[in-house]
Amino acid sequence: MTAEILDRRALNRAFLERQMLLRRRKVAASGAIEHLVGMQAQAPNPPYIGLWTRLEGFQPEELSRLISDRQAVRIALMRNTIHLVTAGDCLKLRPLVQPIFDRDLRTNYSHGAALKGLDLDAVAAAGRALLEEKPRTGRELGALLAERWPDRAPISLAHAVRGREPLVQVPPRGIWGESGPAAHTTAESWLGRPLDHDYSLGEMVTRYLRAFGPATVMDAQTWSGLTRLREVFEQLGPGLLTFRDENGKELFDLPDAPRPDPGVPAPPRFLPEFDNATLSHADRTRIIPDEYRKAIASRNGMVPGMVLVDGFVRGTWKVQRTKKAAALEITPFEPLRDDDDREALSREGKRLLRFVAGTEGDAPTEIRFVGMP
Repeated sequence: MTAEILDRRALNRAFLERQMLLRRRKVAASGAIEHLVGMQAQAPNPPYIGLWTRLEGFQPEELSRLISDRQAVRIALMRNTIHLVTAGDCLKLRPLVQPIFDRDLRTNYSHGAALKGLDLDAVAAAGRALLEEKPRTGRELGALLAERWPDRAPISLAHAVRGREPLVQVPPRGIWGESGPAAHTTAESWLGRPLDHDYSLGEMVTRYLRAFGPATVMDAQTWSGLTRLREVFEQLGPGLLTFRDENGKELFDLPDAPRPDPGVPAPPRFLPEFDNATLSHADRTRIIPDEYRKAIASRNGMVPGMVLVDGFVRGTWKVQRTKKAAALEITPFEPLRDDDDREALSREGKRLLRFVAGTEGDAPTEIRFVGMP
């Protein structure tokens, strides 16, 4: 039988539904974070905005409590990038992505040469002891390790520990409205539980499809940073459906996963910086056209906040604040189709400003469309 073809709009609507972007959901923040298999979190605030744009009535205090109560943590996971995950997922996922960290320790341009010939097991053990004594920043950890290995760069020694040990960032880092250095300790010490080495790649891939599918093998590899996942998909094969995209690439999906009608309306949404919705596929045209993806690419790895119109990325946004006022600047990539889009973005933008800038009632706010008449 010929596999059903899912065009770009069909993939978009399925993806938005699973990402909670077609409609806000009435679920707890912990449940949303778990469903999304974590939220990318290089900066402290994007996960809060990502939850606000997905959940009905979300308040930042809910996530702050999860972090303070050690029910959610910030840790390097997929793609060797910082993610906010539930405590349970931290212990399940970190062992599965260890190959990413092993590869990095061998090939990292900045640290590979400095670590060559070093007993990494000894460095990791020393680092673990220091971090379980008390949380420390990378600079503090490196300086202490350099007392034992004075011929090695302190920053590279700290990087070696990060690559061998599951390190979480401790509060106040990640708490809404607060600030603090990225101080680390081990996940097992912070959570009081060991890593879960029984969790499987098959379970991880299944959850990826539930939150990001339908998807190709290469999509899953792009999201996770892992390679050789083809055999995992083959093992899952009897329980998966297969489709084709418009270019003939094989897509996999779960039989019970939602695939809405492509004609379902998609409301405007503001995605925060680094949101996984724009980073987790090899082919990202289901949400961002290639020409726009190239337009926002930067050399320093920054990913701006993005604006969704009719389900697709159509521009970027940022908040400009003063002591007495806040303004939301929306920069469309092309003229908006009609006044309705502009008005809908303005309404959603005012809600975003109230959340991000803490503006209430008649506090001065402004929506600016940059580069448009």
